[in-house]
Amino acid sequence: MKLAWDTFAKFNAPDYSREGIENFDRFVHDDMLRKMFVAGHYQLFVATDGPRYAGMLSLREKKHISLLFVDEFYHRHGVASALLTYVCRYALYEEGVDCLTVNAAPYATGFYHKKGFKDIQGETEQDGIRFTPMMLEL
Repeated sequence: MKLAWDTFAKFNAPDYSREGIENFDRFVHDDMLRKMFVAGHYQLFVATDGPRYAGMLSLREKKHISLLFVDEFYHRHGVASALLTYVCRYALYEEGVDCLTVNAAPYATGFYHKKGFKDIQGETEQDGIRFTPMMLEL
């Protein structure tokens, strides 16, 4: 979760209110999130470069992208694309789902649009977190 927090703080936090930043901080550092991973409600996929974590993608309930973050050093090197490609195949062939959803942060909407995600509705805000709900048919 350090990768998620550090990347959020640098690239996403400027688009959020204090409330949103505090809520995201609580989310990634909450013991309940860890318990959700242990219980199988979340799956975590990581990209590594030797011993270093280059990126991460968390999948909630088999079809919702919850956390997609790439270390700043690896931005624009295809890490997020590779993670997304892998998870799309995994979701389709291993989990049998036909679409993925995401609540894209303002910083990430362009990336998701380039990958074929379509807006389900316009940008919204909940608990200080700004996002655009999106879906990708697999």
